Amino acid sequence: MKQYLKEKISDNQLDLKTAIVLNKAIRTFKPYEAKAAKEHGLTPTQFSVLETLYSKGELRIQDLIEKMLATSGNMTVVIRNMVRDGWISRTCDPKDRRSFFLKLTPAGRRKIEEVLPDHIDSIVEALSILEDGEKEDLIQILKKFKNL
Repeated sequence: MKQYLKEKISDNQLDLKTAIVLNKAIRTFKPYEAKAAKEHGLTPTQFSVLETLYSKGELRIQDLIEKMLATSGNMTVVIRNMVRDGWISRTCDPKDRRSFFLKLTPAGRRKIEEVLPDHIDSIVEALSILEDGEKEDLIQILKKFKNL
């Protein structure tokens, strides 16, 4: 290994270890986050669409994508399939014919209300390893990443 690379690694050990531990924690947490959706026959993206519309109400497609931090290419297919399955409806924005609003149908509302309690239980289970103060600290630490 080249000397400058050894020095760079040595000088940045704490940052590198922090990144590794953070990524391992995310990989460990992800299955808990996806567990309920999978058990109820939903993809994580479908669950996110249902949950976002449930908590935020009717949204323009672009606003939904932004709130979910999703890509528009994948969302087009997901939305089309969810409309086909009767979980969400799509209506044209009267102020902008190029825009569409999405909202839950009664079937979509029933589906998310069926899944959400199990999802909450999974999240609570995963985070049970932390005390309340540690959760508050973690929230404050992770919020700092918003500024990157």
